[in-house]
Amino acid sequence: MKSLILAAGYATRLYPLTQNFPKPLLPVGGRSIIDRLLADLDTIEEIDQHLIVTNHTFYDHFKTWKETCHYQKEIILIDDGTVDNASRRGAVQDILFTIEQRSLREDLLVLAGDNVVDFSFRGFVQFAKAKRSSCITCHHEPSVAALQKTGVLEMDRDGRVLAMHEKPQQPPSHWAVPPFYLYRADDLILLFQALAGGCGADAPGNLAGWLCKHATMYAWELPGKRYDIGDLASYEQVNRLFNAQPVNF
Repeated sequence: MKSLILAAGYATRLYPLTQNFPKPLLPVGGRSIIDRLLADLDTIEEIDQHLIVTNHTFYDHFKTWKETCHYQKEIILIDDGTVDNASRRGAVQDILFTIEQRSLREDLLVLAGDNVVDFSFRGFVQFAKAKRSSCITCHHEPSVAALQKTGVLEMDRDGRVLAMHEKPQQPPSHWAVPPFYLYRADDLILLFQALAGGCGADAPGNLAGWLCKHATMYAWELPGKRYDIGDLASYEQVNRLFNAQPVNF
Protein backbone atom coordinates (compact mmCIF):
# COMPACT_ATOMS: atom_id res chain seq x y z
CA MET A 1 0.00 0.00 0.00
CA LYS A 2 1.06 3.57 -0.74
CA SER A 3 -0.04 6.69 1.07
CA LEU A 4 -0.77 9.76 -1.01
CA ILE A 5 -0.94 13.21 0.54
CA LEU A 6 -2.60 15.89 -1.56
CA ALA A 7 -0.52 19.07 -1.27
CA ALA A 8 -0.87 20.82 -4.63
CA GLY A 9 -3.35 23.54 -3.69
CA TYR A 10 -2.54 27.24 -3.37
CA ALA A 11 -4.54 27.97 -0.18
CA THR A 12 -5.65 31.45 -1.25
CA ARG A 13 -7.92 31.80 1.79
CA LEU A 14 -4.83 31.71 4.02
CA TYR A 15 -3.04 34.60 2.32
CA PRO A 16 -0.65 36.16 3.18
CA LEU A 17 0.67 33.11 5.10
CA THR A 18 0.52 30.85 2.06
CA GLN A 19 1.16 33.34 -0.72
CA ASN A 20 4.71 32.03 -1.03
CA PHE A 21 4.58 28.97 1.22
CA PRO A 22 2.63 25.66 1.10
CA LYS A 23 -0.12 25.16 3.65
CA PRO A 24 0.85 21.54 4.55
CA LEU A 25 4.22 22.81 5.81
CA LEU A 26 2.69 25.36 8.17
CA PRO A 27 3.40 24.54 11.84
CA VAL A 28 0.66 23.43 14.20
CA GLY A 29 1.70 23.16 17.83
CA GLY A 30 5.38 23.11 16.88
CA ARG A 31 5.13 20.49 14.10
CA SER A 32 4.07 20.90 10.47
CA ILE A 33 0.66 19.68 9.33
CA ILE A 34 2.20 17.14 6.98
CA ASP A 35 4.61 15.84 9.64
CA ARG A 36 1.66 15.24 11.95
CA LEU A 37 0.08 13.06 9.27
CA LEU A 38 3.29 11.22 8.42
CA ALA A 39 4.14 10.52 12.06
CA ASP A 40 1.10 8.24 12.07
CA LEU A 41 1.24 6.90 8.51
CA ASP A 42 4.86 5.87 8.91
CA THR A 43 3.89 3.45 11.70
CA ILE A 44 1.30 1.58 9.60
CA GLU A 45 2.91 -1.67 8.49
CA GLU A 46 0.95 -2.01 5.26
CA ILE A 47 2.29 1.29 3.91
CA ASP A 48 5.68 1.00 2.23
CA GLN A 49 6.00 4.40 0.57
CA HIS A 50 4.67 7.94 1.04
CA LEU A 51 3.75 9.91 -2.09
CA ILE A 52 3.26 13.68 -1.89
CA VAL A 53 1.84 15.52 -4.89
CA THR A 54 2.50 19.23 -4.94
CA ASN A 55 2.63 22.01 -7.52
CA HIS A 56 5.67 23.34 -9.33
CA THR A 57 5.62 26.63 -7.41
CA PHE A 58 5.99 24.94 -4.02
CA TYR A 59 8.02 21.92 -5.11
CA ASP A 60 11.34 23.33 -3.84
CA HIS A 61 9.81 24.01 -0.41
CA PHE A 62 8.90 20.33 -0.12
CA LYS A 63 12.30 19.31 -1.46
CA THR A 64 14.00 21.31 1.31
CA TRP A 65 11.61 19.88 3.90
CA LYS A 66 12.27 16.32 2.71
CA GLU A 67 16.00 16.75 3.35
CA THR A 68 15.24 17.15 7.05
CA CYS A 69 12.90 14.15 7.30
CA HIS A 70 13.76 10.91 9.06
CA TYR A 71 10.89 8.55 8.34
CA GLN A 72 11.19 4.78 7.94
CA LYS A 73 9.34 4.69 4.61
CA GLU A 74 10.56 6.38 1.45
CA ILE A 75 9.07 9.76 0.56
CA ILE A 76 8.45 10.48 -3.13
CA LEU A 77 7.66 14.05 -4.24
CA ILE A 78 5.55 14.52 -7.36
CA ASP A 79 5.41 17.84 -9.23
CA ASP A 80 2.05 18.30 -10.97
CA GLY A 81 3.49 21.09 -13.13
CA THR A 82 1.06 23.87 -12.21
CA VAL A 83 2.30 27.33 -11.23
CA ASP A 84 -0.71 29.22 -9.83
CA ASN A 85 -4.27 28.85 -8.58
CA ALA A 86 -5.72 29.57 -12.01
CA SER A 87 -3.85 26.65 -13.60
CA ARG A 88 -4.31 24.12 -10.77
CA ARG A 89 -5.35 20.62 -11.77
CA GLY A 90 -7.69 20.01 -8.86
CA ALA A 91 -7.48 17.16 -6.35
CA VAL A 92 -9.16 14.55 -8.56
CA GLN A 93 -6.75 15.15 -11.44
CA ASP A 94 -3.80 15.18 -9.05
CA ILE A 95 -4.81 11.73 -7.78
CA LEU A 96 -5.13 10.38 -11.33
CA PHE A 97 -1.87 12.10 -12.34
CA THR A 98 -0.03 10.40 -9.47
CA ILE A 99 -1.49 6.97 -10.23
CA GLU A 100 -0.42 7.32 -13.85
CA GLN A 101 3.01 8.83 -13.17
CA ARG A 102 3.92 6.13 -10.64
CA SER A 103 2.17 3.29 -12.53
CA LEU A 104 0.45 2.37 -9.28
CA ARG A 105 -1.00 -1.12 -8.95
CA GLU A 106 -1.39 -1.21 -5.16
CA ASP A 107 -3.92 -0.06 -2.61
CA LEU A 108 -3.79 3.71 -2.15
CA LEU A 109 -4.57 5.64 1.03
CA VAL A 110 -5.37 9.23 0.03
CA LEU A 111 -5.36 12.10 2.55
CA ALA A 112 -5.76 15.84 2.17
CA GLY A 113 -2.58 17.55 3.33
CA ASP A 114 -4.35 20.36 5.16
CA ASN A 115 -6.08 18.38 7.92
CA VAL A 116 -4.95 17.66 11.46
CA VAL A 117 -6.40 14.67 13.34
CA ASP A 118 -6.20 13.30 16.88
CA PHE A 119 -6.42 9.61 15.93
CA SER A 120 -4.53 7.03 13.88
CA PHE A 121 -5.43 5.89 10.37
CA ARG A 122 -4.32 2.37 11.29
CA GLY A 123 -7.92 1.46 12.07
CA PHE A 124 -9.04 2.71 8.67
CA VAL A 125 -6.51 0.50 6.90
CA GLN A 126 -7.59 -2.53 8.92
CA PHE A 127 -11.26 -1.74 8.23
CA ALA A 128 -10.66 -1.63 4.47
CA LYS A 129 -8.71 -4.89 4.59
CA ALA A 130 -11.58 -6.58 6.40
CA LYS A 131 -14.17 -5.22 3.94
CA ARG A 132 -11.98 -5.99 0.91
CA SER A 133 -13.26 -2.90 -0.81
CA SER A 134 -12.47 0.74 -1.38
CA CYS A 135 -13.58 2.80 1.60
CA ILE A 136 -14.32 6.34 2.68
CA THR A 137 -14.46 7.95 6.11
CA CYS A 138 -17.31 9.76 7.83
CA HIS A 139 -18.27 11.55 11.02
CA HIS A 140 -21.57 12.69 12.47
CA GLU A 141 -22.22 16.38 11.84
CA PRO A 142 -25.25 17.89 13.61
CA SER A 143 -25.08 21.25 11.81
CA VAL A 144 -27.05 21.47 8.56
CA ALA A 145 -25.10 24.60 7.64
CA ALA A 146 -21.83 22.66 7.96
CA LEU A 147 -23.23 19.77 5.91
CA GLN A 148 -24.11 22.19 3.12
CA LYS A 149 -20.39 22.96 2.79
CA THR A 150 -19.05 19.39 2.59
CA GLY A 151 -19.67 15.94 1.18
CA VAL A 152 -22.61 14.07 2.73
CA LEU A 153 -23.05 10.32 2.84
CA GLU A 154 -25.95 7.93 2.44
CA MET A 155 -25.22 4.41 3.70
CA ASP A 156 -27.10 1.30 4.79
CA ARG A 157 -27.09 -0.34 8.22
CA ASP A 158 -23.93 -2.29 7.36
CA GLY A 159 -22.01 0.86 6.45
CA ARG A 160 -22.14 0.24 2.72
CA VAL A 161 -22.08 3.49 0.77
CA LEU A 162 -25.24 4.09 -1.22
CA ALA A 163 -24.51 7.62 -2.44
CA MET A 164 -22.45 10.73 -1.78
CA HIS A 165 -23.59 14.30 -2.29
CA GLU A 166 -21.22 17.26 -2.59
CA LYS A 167 -22.42 20.35 -0.68
CA PRO A 168 -26.14 19.48 -0.82
CA GLN A 169 -28.68 22.18 0.00
CA GLN A 170 -30.87 19.52 1.60
CA PRO A 171 -28.48 17.01 3.23
CA PRO A 172 -29.89 13.46 3.13
CA SER A 173 -28.13 12.52 6.39
CA HIS A 174 -25.90 13.90 9.14
CA TRP A 175 -22.87 11.89 7.96
CA ALA A 176 -20.17 14.24 6.70
CA VAL A 177 -17.34 12.88 4.55
CA PRO A 178 -13.84 14.23 5.30
CA PRO A 179 -11.06 14.00 2.67
CA PHE A 180 -9.64 10.60 3.65
CA TYR A 181 -10.09 7.67 1.25
CA LEU A 182 -8.68 4.21 0.63
CA TYR A 183 -8.81 2.94 -2.93
CA ARG A 184 -8.30 -0.75 -3.54
CA ALA A 185 -5.84 -1.70 -6.26
CA ASP A 186 -8.58 -3.38 -8.29
CA ASP A 187 -10.52 -0.11 -8.43
CA LEU A 188 -7.68 2.16 -9.57
CA ILE A 189 -8.28 1.45 -13.27
CA LEU A 190 -11.94 2.41 -12.83
CA LEU A 191 -10.98 5.85 -11.57
CA PHE A 192 -9.70 6.89 -14.99
CA GLN A 193 -13.28 6.70 -16.29
CA ALA A 194 -14.47 9.22 -13.70
CA LEU A 195 -13.76 12.53 -15.44
CA ALA A 196 -15.35 11.37 -18.69
CA GLY A 197 -18.26 10.13 -16.59
CA GLY A 198 -19.02 13.59 -15.24
CA CYS A 199 -16.90 13.61 -12.07
CA GLY A 200 -15.83 17.08 -10.95
CA ALA A 201 -12.07 17.68 -10.95
CA ASP A 202 -11.59 19.87 -7.90
CA ALA A 203 -12.83 18.40 -4.59
CA PRO A 204 -11.33 14.95 -3.83
CA GLY A 205 -14.71 13.71 -2.61
CA ASN A 206 -16.02 13.89 -6.17
CA LEU A 207 -13.88 10.89 -7.09
CA ALA A 208 -15.17 8.74 -4.23
CA GLY A 209 -18.70 9.91 -5.02
CA TRP A 210 -18.32 8.70 -8.58
CA LEU A 211 -16.71 5.39 -7.60
CA CYS A 212 -19.46 4.44 -5.14
CA LYS A 213 -21.82 4.23 -8.14
CA HIS A 214 -19.53 1.77 -9.90
CA ALA A 215 -17.96 -0.33 -7.13
CA THR A 216 -18.70 -1.51 -3.61
CA MET A 217 -17.56 0.96 -0.95
CA TYR A 218 -17.89 1.09 2.82
CA ALA A 219 -17.66 3.97 5.29
CA TRP A 220 -15.47 4.02 8.41
CA GLU A 221 -16.56 6.33 11.21
CA LEU A 222 -13.72 8.48 12.53
CA PRO A 223 -12.75 7.46 16.09
CA GLY A 224 -11.68 11.00 16.92
CA LYS A 225 -11.70 14.56 15.60
CA ARG A 226 -10.35 16.12 12.45
CA TYR A 227 -9.56 19.78 12.00
CA ASP A 228 -9.75 21.31 8.54
CA ILE A 229 -7.44 24.29 8.17
CA GLY A 230 -9.27 26.38 5.61
CA ASP A 231 -8.66 29.98 6.61
CA LEU A 232 -6.70 32.13 9.05
CA ALA A 233 -9.29 31.80 11.82
CA SER A 234 -9.31 27.99 11.70
CA TYR A 235 -5.51 27.91 11.58
CA GLU A 236 -5.25 30.07 14.68
CA GLN A 237 -7.87 27.95 16.47
CA VAL A 238 -6.10 24.66 15.71
CA ASN A 239 -2.78 26.11 16.84
CA ARG A 240 -4.26 27.13 20.17
CA LEU A 241 -5.78 23.66 20.62
CA PHE A 242 -2.67 21.67 19.74
CA ASN A 243 -0.32 23.86 21.70
CA ALA A 244 -2.39 22.89 24.71
CA GLN A 245 -3.14 19.27 23.72
CA PRO A 246 -0.34 17.62 21.74
CA VAL A 247 -1.27 14.49 19.81
CA ASN A 248 0.24 11.15 20.82
CA PHE A 249 -0.52 8.09 18.71
